[in-house]
Amino acid sequence: MGLTAERAAQITEKLAKQIRDRNVVLASWEDYFNGKHRLEFASTEWRKFHADRFQNFSDNWCGVVGRAAAERRELHGLRLGDDVEVQSPDERALWDVWESVDGPAKSAAGWLSTTYLSTSYSMVWADSDNRPTLSWESPFEVIVDYDPETAQPRYALKLWSDDDRDNATLYTADEVWKWSRPRSSLILPSAWNSLAGGWMLREGTQAPVIPNPLGMLPIVEHPNRPQLTRGPISDIAGVVPMQNAVNLMWAYLFGAADFAGLPARVITGQAPPEMPILDANGQQIGTQPVSEEILKQGRLLWLTGQNSKIAQFEASKLDVFTAVVNVAVKHVMAQTQTPIHYIMGELGNVNGETLTAIELPLATKVRAGNKALTRPVREIFRRFAVVLGDLALADQCRVAIAQWKNPETMSDAQVSDAASKDKTIGWPFAAILERRYNLSQPEIARIQAMSEMDPELSLARELANGSV
Repeated sequence: MGLTAERAAQITEKLAKQIRDRNVVLASWEDYFNGKHRLEFASTEWRKFHADRFQNFSDNWCGVVGRAAAERRELHGLRLGDDVEVQSPDERALWDVWESVDGPAKSAAGWLSTTYLSTSYSMVWADSDNRPTLSWESPFEVIVDYDPETAQPRYALKLWSDDDRDNATLYTADEVWKWSRPRSSLILPSAWNSLAGGWMLREGTQAPVIPNPLGMLPIVEHPNRPQLTRGPISDIAGVVPMQNAVNLMWAYLFGAADFAGLPARVITGQAPPEMPILDANGQQIGTQPVSEEILKQGRLLWLTGQNSKIAQFEASKLDVFTAVVNVAVKHVMAQTQTPIHYIMGELGNVNGETLTAIELPLATKVRAGNKALTRPVREIFRRFAVVLGDLALADQCRVAIAQWKNPETMSDAQVSDAASKDKTIGWPFAAILERRYNLSQPEIARIQAMSEMDPELSLARELANGSV
């Protein structure tokens, strides 16, 4: 049963508010990922003189952590059923759609946002020729509402601003509602308006309420490693406090280096200097001592006692700050399962096995994230099949196997050795190419065809079979 206009407006306003409230946190994560950090934890006294000097500096580890897992995540195949073909006609048709709608590039950008913003959304629709389209949506503008009892998605909303108006599109499994309202900081109570939140059916739209031709929500959420009690999480949420500490240590170091790098002066045996006090006509009417803060900023120390003495000023030891920074950065590495060479920028002469062990925590993290993203991937291809009009194929997509690229880094020697051992125990050539060489289904099919056309390989096979 369809919604009434009043109920649809209430749902739209509820979800729009959730987007607005969530965007406060998302904007902070977006800034930290891009290196726009506020200087935190500084004392009031230090901030008074130095905060403005370092407001545009940041040592951005949030960007490193936020990209680490996303750079290892790539979908390179979809398996339907249990057939032994490298790529069945149905799989080929769906994969061709994925390529034609620029799925690899859009998913890479979308899953990057998923990593540091905790979620992103994909939307499948049809163009004027009834061919599938795919867009990847930001959590700043899109949200999905879930039934609290079944945890199944029931509504989706896209909210955006255009000129002087707010626009929203509400999706249900049966309908699409298109809304608009004037942009204003004042939202009148629903009792003063015909519909909740001041929403009105969008003017200039031929059909502001239309049936949903998909029969399901076109928007799919891609959560980052969701938890039972917290939902999806951001990879950089826990990095932010340590990032603030690192930035503060660098600011302290620069401030200390500034003072240590310029000469300091000591004046003894004289009274502190005074400044004239002038009246409105510019005539001196008295004097006042120079502010102690001004003397400190000028690297001046004034000693007035008769027995005042001065020895020497030791140079500031700046390595104490970098030592703290190094410890803090290593904590970030350990807490976020980021390999040490991502953080420290260098790695000693290590063999392939050691490198694999160092990167294992990140690979494990990526695999855990892929498990949460497998269902959304199935739902994308399921919607492709619905747009293509093949409901049986759409039903197969519910249990499709998403083939993810191996997130581990292996040397050529390791790959060749593992492939040789696989062949020895009887693995088929296509399986070796898929598992060890991370090739996609089209690439495997192409290599097999090339192998069959190669005269030397054909002769080797005939010799192995005893036919020559």
